[in-house]
Amino acid sequence: MSKILIVEDEPNIRMGLTDNLQFEGYEVDIAEDGEMGLKMILDGNYNLIILDVMMPKLSGFDVCRTVRGKNIDTPIILLTAKGEEIDKVLGLELGADDYITKPFSLRELLARIKAVLRRSNTPTQGTGTGYEVTIGKLCVNFQSYSAKIDGQNTKMSHKEFEILKFLLAHKNETVSRNELLEKIWGYEEQPTTRTVDNFILKLRQKIEENPNHPVIILTAHGIGYKLLA
Repeated sequence: MSKILIVEDEPNIRMGLTDNLQFEGYEVDIAEDGEMGLKMILDGNYNLIILDVMMPKLSGFDVCRTVRGKNIDTPIILLTAKGEEIDKVLGLELGADDYITKPFSLRELLARIKAVLRRSNTPTQGTGTGYEVTIGKLCVNFQSYSAKIDGQNTKMSHKEFEILKFLLAHKNETVSRNELLEKIWGYEEQPTTRTVDNFILKLRQKIEENPNHPVIILTAHGIGYKLLA
């Protein structure tokens, strides 16, 4: 049984989600604000976090940033009342796995929950990434989700690991930005491809000797990227 934490300050939404998720067979904990939610995430063990963005004490963005900064890779779905692209992009860049804008249909949220849980529980087949791999300056372990540069631990977000794993599974092949968005984020309505570009930039800074002149993660202009290995 998957265990889900709901971090939401609106009582009606919080209780409505709790009742419906329990009906679907999930185990549910709740937090009424960002500060309480962060403490429960750090102390608990969850399969998924549903995290409201606009909350007292700590915003969902602050919680997400702190959680990913501590290398906790539990999937996060953001709930936001805002529809502006910049808010969605910020949430994704902070390490959220998906977002849904209020007001939302319960059916859509349930579908996204199932999709995120399915992706997080599905092992990658045939990638050769179940052990330590050195790519440029970066030594990465896809089982422990840990990474080192020159023997020193370095922080990587969950999405950076997943993008690098996907590129490695398709090494020497050109992978489009839209394919990365679909496979890593799983969106029906995809966010801007600038999200992918920003993550590639972060990976190049860890991998390449000169990120301004990459020789490992190459750009296929107008298409996407290719990992040479």
